[in-house]
Amino acid sequence: MSNEKIKVGAVIYDPRVTVIWGIIADFFKEEGLEIECVFYKDYEGQVDGLMNREIDIAWNSPLAWLDTYIRTDGTCQMGSMRDTDRDRKTVFVVRKDSGITNLDGLRGKTIGFGAVDSPQARLIPINHLHKNGLEYGADYVEKRFDIGVGLHGDHVGGELDAMRALMAGEVDASVTLDLNWEAWKKDGTMDENQLTCIDTTASFDHCIFTAHPDFSTERFVEWQKVLHRMDYTNEAHQKMMDMEGLKEWVEGRITGFQQLREANDYLKFLNK
Repeated sequence: MSNEKIKVGAVIYDPRVTVIWGIIADFFKEEGLEIECVFYKDYEGQVDGLMNREIDIAWNSPLAWLDTYIRTDGTCQMGSMRDTDRDRKTVFVVRKDSGITNLDGLRGKTIGFGAVDSPQARLIPINHLHKNGLEYGADYVEKRFDIGVGLHGDHVGGELDAMRALMAGEVDASVTLDLNWEAWKKDGTMDENQLTCIDTTASFDHCIFTAHPDFSTERFVEWQKVLHRMDYTNEAHQKMMDMEGLKEWVEGRITGFQQLREANDYLKFLNK
């Protein structure tokens, strides 16, 4: 097997990303399988980098995975994901005094979404509305909060601004990832006495490692075996995992991306 460093791409959605990958790189060096981290400012650039073989493996958002899947005619290699990437949902939230109790009540109303390229805060919920009889561009008004465009919703600012607009009465409903909704209720960012969830999407998955079709499958498997040896009880690993939002790395799957694929077909987002 080659001893060359494996080049791994990551998008800097936050300054802590370089700290996260510094810890991961140190661990891989200890394990005798060195990696070189290559950072990108957005996911489009990272997918370009993977296609151009600047990197061997990309830490992809779900939309970046779909972009890679389409560009490689489905031949890209699927890798690991975080335990928290599995079975996520988007919640639809309204003010309790609005009188809105279900999705049909949003007909003709203004809905707050996250960034234009956010799977969880725009693409998937729009597809969910479509599947429930509310058509994009016809049955409701979209109010978008384009924070961190290019980061595919990794920047939480768009979702947070949409929720704040709901609290201020500027929109009739807003959407956000279930993890954010629960965290914001817990820390008091959102007031449960004023807001309520009226619906959720079906479960979907989030980020996933993706390797170039020509990257050695044997090396990719070995790389993932090392990754999965990271341990939350290890102080350094725990620091990284808390920043990246996981307790363990788990086997990846692409079945959880079906709703995003449907949303892309509906909105023709990657086909523009």
